[in-house]
Amino acid sequence: MTIDAQRQRVCPDSVTTLYRYLVPAVSPLALAAVEPIVVEVRRNGMVEARHRVHAVAVRGGDVVAAAGNPNLTCFMRSSSKPIQALSLARARGDLDDADLAIASASHRATDDQIAAVRALLAKAPATEDDLECGLQEGRPPQRVFHNCSGKHAGMLALCRAHGWPTAGYRLQDHPVQQAALAAHVEVAKTQPTATATDGCGVVTFALPLERMAHAFARLPHLPGGARVTEAMRARPDLVGGPDGADFHLMQVAPGWYAKGGAEGLFCGGDGTTGIALKSEDGASRPLEPALAAFLGPLGIDLAPLASTKINNSRGELVGEIESLYEPVTRN
Repeated sequence: MTIDAQRQRVCPDSVTTLYRYLVPAVSPLALAAVEPIVVEVRRNGMVEARHRVHAVAVRGGDVVAAAGNPNLTCFMRSSSKPIQALSLARARGDLDDADLAIASASHRATDDQIAAVRALLAKAPATEDDLECGLQEGRPPQRVFHNCSGKHAGMLALCRAHGWPTAGYRLQDHPVQQAALAAHVEVAKTQPTATATDGCGVVTFALPLERMAHAFARLPHLPGGARVTEAMRARPDLVGGPDGADFHLMQVAPGWYAKGGAEGLFCGGDGTTGIALKSEDGASRPLEPALAAFLGPLGIDLAPLASTKINNSRGELVGEIESLYEPVTRN
């Protein structure tokens, strides 16, 4: 298949092609709003950049809202972490909220977050030398400071629970990664369309956005899922950081759990509705305004996220990031 053909298959350019990618039982609202959400970056009223964000919401297995292509397919990257933690929650009844939250985290290496990683390693039991996430540029030269070290500590704890070897737990054929694959199939109710190696060395899975949203709607209803999502809601400070859209959503929207992923991906849910958003250019900065614009018509008020302020090095307000999205409805 040519590169152009692959691009048309994954991210169709025309509205005609787009409709062929919509699932059969979509609602009128989903069919009414097919253009991606546009988020503008403005400085003193002048547009400096525009981002296009695809979004889908799924409830009861049906698409209830969509902007852009709900079946755009991409790798889940770190948005997979709550799903990867399912097997851990099922295998280890001795873990608390902090353990499961840090296992689902892309942490910022705060003191509390590093302490949580080390506590989970101690429970595994495992050592920092057992971590296979490598080192991360811009952080202290110890594996525990990698932003995925909590997930890796959880994978080591899963190994100990089942008596699996810890060496090579990151590799595709290891039981840990096979368990992660099975969890994704279970929660998304489909096979991943592709696999690849994530930035921290483990396997990452590709799914359409609609399946990601469906997975996040179902997550707390599966065995072990409620423990994971409740832990995330209880400790959003461990899951991410004060600069993260997932952290902010869990702060302002009671009952919601969320996890961002690399290249501008965002997944979340409240146990009834699941959502997935993807920035075409891989940027994360349009996600909060896009979330506010997309979820507003579904009755979720995210006014604090609707405008991201841009400050200069002096702390002065010099611009904003806001969505132009206006949902289209049918009479």
